[in-house]
Amino acid sequence: MHDLTLILPTKKEVESLPKFLKELENYNCKKLIVLEKEDVATKKAIENFNNIKILEQKNNGFGNALIEGINSVDTVYCCIINADGSMDPKYLPEMRNLCEKKDFIFASRYQKPNGGSDDDDIVTVIGNYFFTFLGNLLFNLKITDILFLYTLGKTSSFRKLNLKSFDFRLCVEIPIKAKYLNMDYSCISSYERERIGGKKKVNPIKDGLLILGEIVKYFFKNKN
Repeated sequence: MHDLTLILPTKKEVESLPKFLKELENYNCKKLIVLEKEDVATKKAIENFNNIKILEQKNNGFGNALIEGINSVDTVYCCIINADGSMDPKYLPEMRNLCEKKDFIFASRYQKPNGGSDDDDIVTVIGNYFFTFLGNLLFNLKITDILFLYTLGKTSSFRKLNLKSFDFRLCVEIPIKAKYLNMDYSCISSYERERIGGKKKVNPIKDGLLILGEIVKYFFKNKN
């Protein structure tokens, strides 16, 4: 998988990232760590790792980290994978192989037969079900997990999306724009592990409202 770059959006992952990078040493692909300039502690925690690249964000935010990361990739394929270790890299070879004939492969916690999660709670389950249902209803996306951004795709396809969201709205911007551009994508079942350490960065209420607004925005934009 030398033609693949893993993009790891990172924020205060002192506990998780070193352990996850150690696991990723088993995979022959590039690793791009994208973090805020002020996150000195995380940078120090990974200073002894070789064969990684650290990119300091020009602007803050989860979505911005991914946009800057995608624009910095020099391989044919790239994959969004969280720095907290919750996204299991064992699915990478299958996703990479499937992507040869697709623009994107979306990993899904809710797709049979092997989907599941050790990190979900009742709020995230209900929220994801609602947003996935809404996305499929309004845009005919035919995906099973709209908020799980474990996504591998052709770098050129990612760039064609012209992504704009600097926060968690990027989760829905990617599949909606892929649908608008008639890109080819599919889902595979994936089991989400419990994060290694630290705290979740998502605020269910605040980010949920932002994501809802993003879905509504694209729905009415498409109508016009």
